[in-house]
Amino acid sequence: QVQLVESGGGSVQAGGSLKLSCAASGYTYSSYCMGWFRQGPGRKREGVARIDSFGNTYYADSVKGRFTIAQDNAKNTLYLQMNSLKPEDTAMYYCASTRGIGCQYCDGADCSSYYYRGQGTQVTVSS
Repeated sequence: QVQLVESGGGSVQAGGSLKLSCAASGYTYSSYCMGWFRQGPGRKREGVARIDSFGNTYYADSVKGRFTIAQDNAKNTLYLQMNSLKPEDTAMYYCASTRGIGCQYCDGADCSSYYYRGQGTQVTVSS
């Protein structure tokens, strides 16, 4: 059973930084697409960043240059380093992954082919 567990959320002031982590377990596929998406109150889901099994990355325009997605395969952990945070970054952040396929069915930074997701971690940025 695949499990994705996020951590690292919190409350920061605008301009601050946070690093989210997503610990993956039970994942046996060699090919994958993993990423982060977010959803704030009254807002639709927004893909933030994604990375595939080859290390190729893609970012939403809204976070490009501020956020960095990375993976540590030895630790089975996905990260999202978030710098220069803005109030509009406030949202619940979710880690997600596909089931044995890459990012070929993704549209921008989000993927309709995500099969697994974590429970989310809240990020709140105050002005």
